[in-house]
Amino acid sequence: MDIKKFRRVVTGVDTNGKAIVVSDEHANNILHRETRPGVALTNLWQIGIEKQSFSGFQDTVSGPFVLHPPKRGSVFRVIQFDPEDKEFIKNVDGKKAFAAMGASSNIVANARHPYMHKTESVDYSIVLKGSITMLLDEDDVELKEGDVVIQRGTNHAWSNKGTESCFMLFVLNDMSC
Repeated sequence: MDIKKFRRVVTGVDTNGKAIVVSDEHANNILHRETRPGVALTNLWQIGIEKQSFSGFQDTVSGPFVLHPPKRGSVFRVIQFDPEDKEFIKNVDGKKAFAAMGASSNIVANARHPYMHKTESVDYSIVLKGSITMLLDEDDVELKEGDVVIQRGTNHAWSNKGTESCFMLFVLNDMSC
């Protein structure tokens, strides 16, 4: 898998209160695993309940990669979905794949897709490039570049049934409180 790198420019303020760039580099909190080949998640930023300082730079996504946003917070990420391998999907263990993100309990048992899951979050997403199918309990929703989804804590899975990579931008907002 050729994982796309995303340049992340972070602003802040200097000691005089002037706007400056505090970081300009590729985002490096990336999760790619053998249990979900063809999919790479890149965390760009996250915020929690703690107050954020706008001076200096502290990478908010340098820790372990988890599916969920922080309590009362949000996470900003891009997911690359390469075309799905139908033969691999037939025998995959979704719980094992989601365990790599601390989310094995989010997998929906006996679902129609092994990566069907549910979270306690409201997720804003947009298809940046390509197309993808959002699978719900009984419906398939075909999405293309520019389409937006507001995922409100429902069972869902993503399946790239096409021939080209799909890139989606997500903002996951915690609703567990």
